[in-house]
Amino acid sequence: MLYTLLRPLLFKLDPESAHTITFSTIQQARKLGLLKNTTIPCQPRIVMGLSFPNPVGLAAGLDKNGDYLDALAALGFGFIEIGTVTPRPQPGNPKPRLFRIPEANAIINRLGFNNHGVDRLIENVNSADYHGILGINIGKNFDTPMEHAVDDYRIGLQKVYRHASYVTVNISSPNTKNLRQLQTADALDRLLGELKSEQAKLAQTHGKYVPMAVKIAPDLDAAEIESIAALLMKHRIDGVIATNTTISRTGIAHLPVAQESGGLSGAPLTQRATAVIQQLQELLQGAIPIIGVGGILSAADAQAKIDAGASLIQLSSGLIYRGPDLIKEVAQAVCNKPCA
Repeated sequence: MLYTLLRPLLFKLDPESAHTITFSTIQQARKLGLLKNTTIPCQPRIVMGLSFPNPVGLAAGLDKNGDYLDALAALGFGFIEIGTVTPRPQPGNPKPRLFRIPEANAIINRLGFNNHGVDRLIENVNSADYHGILGINIGKNFDTPMEHAVDDYRIGLQKVYRHASYVTVNISSPNTKNLRQLQTADALDRLLGELKSEQAKLAQTHGKYVPMAVKIAPDLDAAEIESIAALLMKHRIDGVIATNTTISRTGIAHLPVAQESGGLSGAPLTQRATAVIQQLQELLQGAIPIIGVGGILSAADAQAKIDAGASLIQLSSGLIYRGPDLIKEVAQAVCNKPCA
């Protein structure tokens, strides 16, 4: 309710400034004891061998460096995914790089993995009070040649392994040049083989197994999705996150700023992301759990993804348009309903 009143003021600000102000305010309110922890009664859900207190999580991208973990945890999420983080700090793409399209409940971003580097993220995780399910999303630095991309992912996996509940391998952002080439069969086969080998070594070193998920794009055709699904099963990947943002502008091309480059999220992505989940479910047949994300702005959107085959869901742009009330609304709708 409060966010509904504040949103018009926030939307008068530059989107990145509004994001920083909003999250910093929530964090400060939590420190001052003004933010009460939201508890959502729910039957825990076992996915990737982890017990999720509720199936509604925060998608990567909103807290890239783990700066706001404790504040976000107070909002009622069943799990939080931070990142994308790269081995070295990088500023991301030039500003402006974040655009709202209120007429379509959509956002375009071309942030480009702006983050303070993996070491800073680990410092933030260690200093937080949060001890819930934590996903850490890893990527490559923009200036790492594609032929050495696997090295960046290996570094990320090595560094975050003992701090994460699960690790997400992001190969689907449209905002790092050529990154989506890693979704092609040969490149993905090599990447997953190398990372699964590293995961096994780390499990032995640290005495615990940390699941690994792969985040894919919505802009894949049926044959590409089939190829990816086969490789996920071949390498025994623990989970798949569907989907990242889209480069399509179908249905919104006539709207202001719609032709800005970058990944589109929000309502225009809803149906396409759900369709990818449906195809993955048909291919994987429950062998690998699916985390559904993309265009969830209501309980009905979330339920559609559960019905399509998602075991868990994540929120992102919906929070910007609906605020924290969306978390409880969605959780209450899907919490105790079985996944497909």
